[in-house]
Amino acid sequence: MLVKDENEYEDLLSEWSDLESGLGIILSSPAATQEFVHRCLQYDRWMQSLLQRDPDAGLYLLFQLASNSPVGYSASHALVCAVLCHLIAKELALPARERDSLVHAALTMNVAMTAMQDVLANQTEKPSPLQQEMIRIHPLKGAMLLGKLGVQDDDWLEIVGNHHDNSIDAGEFDSVAPCVRLSRILKMVDRYAAMISPRLSRSGRTATESARAVIANSSAQSDEIGHALMRVVGLCPPGTYVRMDSNELGVVLRRSASANLPYVAIVGSAEGHVLHEPRLHATAQGAPGIRAALPASSVRAQLNHYQILLLGNQAIAAI
Repeated sequence: MLVKDENEYEDLLSEWSDLESGLGIILSSPAATQEFVHRCLQYDRWMQSLLQRDPDAGLYLLFQLASNSPVGYSASHALVCAVLCHLIAKELALPARERDSLVHAALTMNVAMTAMQDVLANQTEKPSPLQQEMIRIHPLKGAMLLGKLGVQDDDWLEIVGNHHDNSIDAGEFDSVAPCVRLSRILKMVDRYAAMISPRLSRSGRTATESARAVIANSSAQSDEIGHALMRVVGLCPPGTYVRMDSNELGVVLRRSASANLPYVAIVGSAEGHVLHEPRLHATAQGAPGIRAALPASSVRAQLNHYQILLLGNQAIAAI
């Protein structure tokens, strides 16, 4: 279902925002949440429903939210990670049970440090020794808390407990236990999503820098995960800003059949002026190409995201 008018755009935006807000509530107060596990499963189904409507529009809105503000960082980060894990699970054709354990772990991996994670996103100084200790122990503490909240899926618990553990990197991807593979996926996705998101102490990296850094720092045994991540979102996912060879400003709108040749909405002239009406450009069809990805913090222009997403209809018609 494409964005066809302003009402549909507002509905889609509000649904993603409501999903993020609801997730933020249960992560902030897990012990006070009735049927915590059931709520997690509900949010997963809601996320899948929104992605089925239009995965590119969902990625566009998520990356815009994740890269533009540190407010509500923990819930935003969890949702971005869950979406990426869902897409990678489909790309790798994981069994449904493994996919469910992975996505549920992504939604809840930081449940033991939600409040502190939001604080860290909004502080300019480095983590204190106490904060560093909380970061170190939060995976195991989170797994224990989830068990007390009623999670009976052992893989879900193990993935949360292992998502920062370097020992899971040993062994070939296809030969290790399924839970180890799933933990590796979440570990890489977690690092990638964290890099693109801003803190008050630093701007978020570009999506391209984040992808290259994560893949470069991962073990050879995790290459398949990095390649799957690049296949599903590309070096420049929907919602990320780019500088074209023509010096025009663009924002990636939709993926194409070629992972690194997306559809781009040209939103700014080479002289630095915001275009009154953005125009669609298929980079797979020729110049201008993408010269570089840009951090969201470098783009000050107020863009009409409804107008931009409307161009998606033209992209679909062209496929």
